[in-house]
Amino acid sequence: MKKLSILLGLSLLPTLSYAETSWWQPLSALNSGDTAWVMISAILVLFMTIPGLALFYGGMVRKKNVLSTMMHSFSVTALISVLWITVGYSLAFTEGNAFIGGFDRLFLSGMGLDLAKEMTTIAPNAGTVPEAVFMFFQMTFAVISVAIISGAFAERMKYSAMMWFSGLWFLLVYVPTCHWVWGGGFMAEGGVLDYAGGTVVHINAGVAGLVAAIVVGKRVGYGKEAMPPHNMVYTLMGTAMLWVGWFGFNAGSAVAANASAGMAMAVTQIAATFGALTWLICEKIAGHRPSALGLASGAVAGLVGITPAAGFVDPQGAIFIGIITAVVCYFSVSVLKHKLGYDDSLDAFGIHGFGGIAGAVLTGIFFNNTIFGGEATVGSQVLTQLKDVIITVLYSGIVSFILLKIIEKITKGLRVERDEEREGLDITIHGERVE
Repeated sequence: MKKLSILLGLSLLPTLSYAETSWWQPLSALNSGDTAWVMISAILVLFMTIPGLALFYGGMVRKKNVLSTMMHSFSVTALISVLWITVGYSLAFTEGNAFIGGFDRLFLSGMGLDLAKEMTTIAPNAGTVPEAVFMFFQMTFAVISVAIISGAFAERMKYSAMMWFSGLWFLLVYVPTCHWVWGGGFMAEGGVLDYAGGTVVHINAGVAGLVAAIVVGKRVGYGKEAMPPHNMVYTLMGTAMLWVGWFGFNAGSAVAANASAGMAMAVTQIAATFGALTWLICEKIAGHRPSALGLASGAVAGLVGITPAAGFVDPQGAIFIGIITAVVCYFSVSVLKHKLGYDDSLDAFGIHGFGGIAGAVLTGIFFNNTIFGGEATVGSQVLTQLKDVIITVLYSGIVSFILLKIIEKITKGLRVERDEEREGLDITIHGERVE
């Protein structure tokens, strides 16, 4: 009966004695400033996905696919939230082994608040905020990580295939990697520096997007027909929302309203601005006019690059990271993609994958021990960063490929029919159209 009640998440769950877990702490252990900041940060990160990423991606596709593309972000938000609550949070952040957590928080069982006894649960790595707040904050990271992937296969993948892949990828790739880096797994033990998700979020999602783009195949007419963004206003609005939300993403990862959060906020803005202007300079050198899409891409590239480094670098390091990441991502989007011929529709890999790799490696170069009280050396830290980047790339890539092949059998094909793609996914999948 106990196992059944846990699986069903019902009120039959046995009452947890405070002595059974050290996560129960007096309410006096909470810090109101820390709690308020993490709550605001969680809302900002959710704001990055809906409406931020939805508009950012929605503006870059053709008009006939705008609703379908935005539906990816909204659908993933609902799906991943449910999976995070039921099993994801427990496997990512409770005590387990070096590779995966345990089952103590299935359906969030054991997470509690007892006002009569003035006790609440507090996650060990977030000791001054309620566990419920920490859980929600980390949920928003999981949501946007999965949503990013859809940009690689936009305008051609079946809705059912997208949902199957999103859910299974979250459980089999995101959750283990999250545990490795932030839940006390082997990467954390090995000393990797990933403040807010260079490996967990961006490399993971970017590589999965690249694999999906290759396995699903190119859009009909890709390379032969013009496929310009239908509404750059949407994309710029989405960029603005991502940019502002990113302060919650990076500075919120301090899980406190302290000096570390303040520095993370500052270097986030520095990297974003230098990244945006660097991309425009790259366009000028290449003989192009300064574009709104380029400005948006450069800003996001800078933000991606600083994500793993936000709590470990000083402002000068952030400048270099913003510039270098923008140059690397520009090369990936403008040169590499065309040379290799894959159709990464909205550059999920070109910006997030490539930028995440660059940012993770650059963190090992530009970190400043005085910022976070570390004792690392550049040589050893770069090797650590490279090792964990390679592991993440291989793990995400291989598991993503296997999942796509399995789902292809389940859904009888990953992509819509050729005529349906020509007509547009809005009407053929969802029965709706933007007039």
